[in-house]
Amino acid sequence: MKKYVCNVCGWIYDPAVGDPDSGIAAGTPWEQVPDTWMCPACGVTKDQFSPL
Repeated sequence: MKKYVCNVCGWIYDPAVGDPDSGIAAGTPWEQVPDTWMCPACGVTKDQFSPL
């Protein structure tokens, strides 16, 4: 699965890890992350991420 990087702060979403603190389970592909999810490091929305 492809990783995505925050264009603002550089935080990387890794589908193998997910974002458990935000309720995104490990193994969740980017396409299944809700549009309302926000970067845990800087708070921007999903549309501010690019494929890594």
